[in-house]
Amino acid sequence: MIINLLSILRKNKLLVFILCATIFSCSEYKTSNNNNFITVLGIAQDAGYPHIGCKKDCCNKNIGDNKYYITSIGLTDIENDKYYLFEATPDIGEQIKYLKSGVANKKLIDGILLTHAHIGHYSGLMYLGREALGANKIPVYTMPRMKKFLESNGPWSQLISLDNIDLKEINHNQNIQLSNDLIVIPFNVPHRDEFSETVGYKIIGKNKSALFIPDIDKWDLWEKSIIDEVKSVDYAFLDATFFSGDEINRSMKEIPHPFVLKTMDIFMDEELSTKNKIHFIHFNHTNPLLNKKNNLRDSVLKLGFNFAKFGNKYNL
Repeated sequence: MIINLLSILRKNKLLVFILCATIFSCSEYKTSNNNNFITVLGIAQDAGYPHIGCKKDCCNKNIGDNKYYITSIGLTDIENDKYYLFEATPDIGEQIKYLKSGVANKKLIDGILLTHAHIGHYSGLMYLGREALGANKIPVYTMPRMKKFLESNGPWSQLISLDNIDLKEINHNQNIQLSNDLIVIPFNVPHRDEFSETVGYKIIGKNKSALFIPDIDKWDLWEKSIIDEVKSVDYAFLDATFFSGDEINRSMKEIPHPFVLKTMDIFMDEELSTKNKIHFIHFNHTNPLLNKKNNLRDSVLKLGFNFAKFGNKYNL
């Protein structure tokens, strides 16, 4: 058994580093409001937490919060009194309410930017329809395939015919100018594109910028270098669905994601300042890092990485 353990550790120097990390410590990032800022509105994978049908300890023991909203971020433009949502999750009602808490602006939201057609990222649009809000022409920014999917399939097509939503087509690497000081750029990433393409977003403010990549298959399948992309921004909200490949009894070929362990391995030799930019998001219920009482979480923080946390704000 000892020989086998040593063999595993030799093959995974990052795991050794995690177990031994005691030097660096990085607290979860929280900053005060500015004219433009990002707000974390959810951190869980598409099915949320607790996860439907889960009878394991991960969903049935008190691990801190009783519920985690599904992954979403908000973008606030104080100067122009505008508010944008990235993803339309099933938790959209609570997320918009939080984003606009104390705000006099009577609009529900000034725009929703979608990444792809997996349930946790767009199905919240249903609450804008006749059975719920009966919204009036909410701008929804979508890539071409995603736009066609919504136009061609109910109940989403009804949202369009009833003018509940107003689709705005966007394209790979095309600037979306939200204001003089706010630009958003969608970019294609490899993922399970059954119904639509998948994108991440670069959000550029007056002083700072951020990446939002909640879903991607593997970093080495992307045409870009994740290291270079993280270095080019101030914050990077990255896919952390699974910590490793040992969490679920399903083929990872069906649901490929970059393991957190692998992401940290990629960045292990980078400067601490680069690691500090990474804020893991989009956690599956099985991911041990979702448990605030798990020592593994402290080790990841000590290595310089961060966790997105509901309510945290990041100045742009």
